[in-house]
Amino acid sequence: MDQDGGGLAESAAGLSEEDIAAFAAELDQAEQSRQQIRQFTARRPEMSIADGYRISKKWVDLKLASGRKIVGHKIGLTSRAMQQSAGITEPDYGTLLDDMVFEQGSDVPFDQFITPKVEVELAFMLGKRIEGPGTTIFDVLRATDYVIPAVEIIDSRTFPVDPETGARRKVQDTISDNAANAGIIVGGLPMRPDKIDMRWVSALLTRNGVIEETGVAAGVLNNPANGVAWLANRLSPWGQTLEAGEIVLGGSFTRPVEVRRGDVFNADFGPLGAIGFRFF
Repeated sequence: MDQDGGGLAESAAGLSEEDIAAFAAELDQAEQSRQQIRQFTARRPEMSIADGYRISKKWVDLKLASGRKIVGHKIGLTSRAMQQSAGITEPDYGTLLDDMVFEQGSDVPFDQFITPKVEVELAFMLGKRIEGPGTTIFDVLRATDYVIPAVEIIDSRTFPVDPETGARRKVQDTISDNAANAGIIVGGLPMRPDKIDMRWVSALLTRNGVIEETGVAAGVLNNPANGVAWLANRLSPWGQTLEAGEIVLGGSFTRPVEVRRGDVFNADFGPLGAIGFRFF
């Protein structure tokens, strides 16, 4: 079994099951208390990327045990610039749960997060199961009912910079933190994947009427559907699949924009419509 959760540089898992469970519990408490915790790599430098995925899975298991439900998955670190800054050559991934979903045009509770940021993406609504290995972009297109504009809310339950050493958070920390996922908003115009060239979908992200970010979806692995194929193949060694009815966030094609209480956002996807929301 490929225990590194996707070939991300390391294969050996160095932390014990007790360590994994303890760190997952810390993340759960940090999310509930809205208080960031010290990075795991600052405390355990030997922590591998495989360990990060083990912690993330254990944390998701805790959430499922409390009654939450899986609604899909997210793919992160899809751009070359973000991969280079993280020191990896592939994306990472996390799990979307039912209480992370917010309505378009809604007021999003700022106090539900610690240091929220927003990113612009495309979401894939799956009509058929996608199961690796060997999944291709064509399998993804056949299995997708429609593609729809989306905004991801990301957050960090660990300190970006270690308060004791000044070291920056590593990719292992981000992976363990459910790939920084915290929320999702979908809206605009759903489109059949064969009716658009996803590479050229573009968006303007405004905060309080000021354009903060712009981007084109080709920045996500040349086509966001490639990311979904990548995810199906990376989940396969764990015995996991992408299920019909799930939503998959294909990866951001803008940089994260910080959120402040009272900020009003609009993600304008041109012919695919727009997503508006406010943090209160």
